[in-house]
Amino acid sequence: MENNYYSVSSHSSVEVGALMKSVYMWMTLALGVTGVVALYVAQSTELMYSIFSNSILFWGLIIAEFVLVFVISARIHKISFSTALFLFMIYSLINGLTLSVIFAAYTKESVATTFFVTAGTFGVMSLIGYFTKKDLSKLGGILYMLLIGLVIATIVNIFWANSAMYWIITYAGVLIFVGLTVYDTNKIKQLLEINQGCGEVTQKIALIGALTLYLDFINLFLYLLRLLGERK
Repeated sequence: MENNYYSVSSHSSVEVGALMKSVYMWMTLALGVTGVVALYVAQSTELMYSIFSNSILFWGLIIAEFVLVFVISARIHKISFSTALFLFMIYSLINGLTLSVIFAAYTKESVATTFFVTAGTFGVMSLIGYFTKKDLSKLGGILYMLLIGLVIATIVNIFWANSAMYWIITYAGVLIFVGLTVYDTNKIKQLLEINQGCGEVTQKIALIGALTLYLDFINLFLYLLRLLGERK
């Protein structure tokens, strides 16, 4: 009986590990699409002008991003996996269009440096989230409350334009998304363990996990860029 237990446990760990590889693969693919598109647009003065001088187009892209994330998250059980993956790639492409502005604001060297710092930080935090045995459910609730506060503070500071508040928001943003990387990785692993062997359902959970970690990575990168980026 004991040997059978360890055999089942080992098989389960291998399957969850394979699913987590899919999570990181789709996340990396989406990051690649975003990075390539952002870099391509940044090298074209005409494209940059077309996007950022046209307020209707720019805000249309921003709204499209929110709509896509909502559709993928809220309707993941009703749409096919291939449709969800397609929408995820479209989202990452649109995000690349809007994020191309960072190449106009920061030097390419500092953007590259910040990306590698983000990748290293994200990797370490994700590993902690994957291997930890602690219950992180309470941490998740706290982090999401702090995230709501961060969003509100950011909106308020758009009108207040207080430099001290700007830096408080920046450091808070880094800490919050470092914490969310740990929590979200742990939560994704748990969901995959519970639903493994459920075919397309499991694949959809992995895809939503990839979207979640993609958002954690992008936001962590943007907040770190405020600290490490060298403005032109």
